[in-house]
Amino acid sequence: MAAATGGLVLTAVSPAAADGKVVCPPDGGGDCQVVVTVPGQPGGGHPGGDGTKPGARECVDTLQNVKVPCYLPDLGWWSPNCYYKAMVPQPPAGDPAWEGHKPGDGAVYDAYCPDEGRPVQWRATPPPGAGGGVDPAELAAEAVKRLPIDGPDIGVAPSPGTTGVVGMPVWLWNRTSPRTWGPALASASAGGVTVVATANVWKIQWDMGDGHTVTCGAGTPYKASYGAKESPTCGYRYTTTSAGGEGEVFWVTATATWDVHWAGGGQRGDLSTTRSSQVQLRIGEVQVLGQ
Repeated sequence: MAAATGGLVLTAVSPAAADGKVVCPPDGGGDCQVVVTVPGQPGGGHPGGDGTKPGARECVDTLQNVKVPCYLPDLGWWSPNCYYKAMVPQPPAGDPAWEGHKPGDGAVYDAYCPDEGRPVQWRATPPPGAGGGVDPAELAAEAVKRLPIDGPDIGVAPSPGTTGVVGMPVWLWNRTSPRTWGPALASASAGGVTVVATANVWKIQWDMGDGHTVTCGAGTPYKASYGAKESPTCGYRYTTTSAGGEGEVFWVTATATWDVHWAGGGQRGDLSTTRSSQVQLRIGEVQVLGQ
């Protein structure tokens, strides 16, 4: 796939091609081509199986919806939807490229844009994400901090304040809401760039307080009509009592792993973050009385 509406063509090729190669006509006329790799769709699952994802930063040509290198030595930094590179040396004072400004007041950039050709631009500040400008990945980290998310709103049967029995089913679930399950949204802005982060829970890991863990989704809320049935989605059976533990209870910790997708400033990426909640469970043994 290729598109050209001026002086630059972004050509998508197989991963075996030389990523980022720039080819221009020797006479300086016509179109230049930037050869970029278009990765395949990522496989399912999560690297390492532990729910974490790299804080990946991707640069995207939003006109063609393909990934492009964030930096190319010949063209500079990608900032939607152009590559920008400060001219070296900068034009002399009085050059029209300064647009009436003085040298040192901002900088003049060569801009390589698929939809605009090869303009020269004066800018007061570096383009977003371009070698010292606003980095959308940093804004993404700030947006994650602002997400209105909490640890699971824990539901458990037997309920706290009562005493469960060794060997009997324990039901575990999350009372879902945007704050405890998603989707939850937050944004961060700087330098004219806005990044929006969207978070959803991927999994919940339950530390049962006895050295064992259970990994589930949202779980199934317990109803009295279920009696002593096992949970079909998220349950556990204790093999020991909570006697002797802190407060004579098991401290159960539910940790939600939130998958966060962010986009803005011509870039996108994925992060993960966690939130936890705790509840106490008292587990005893059935007492058999003699006749």
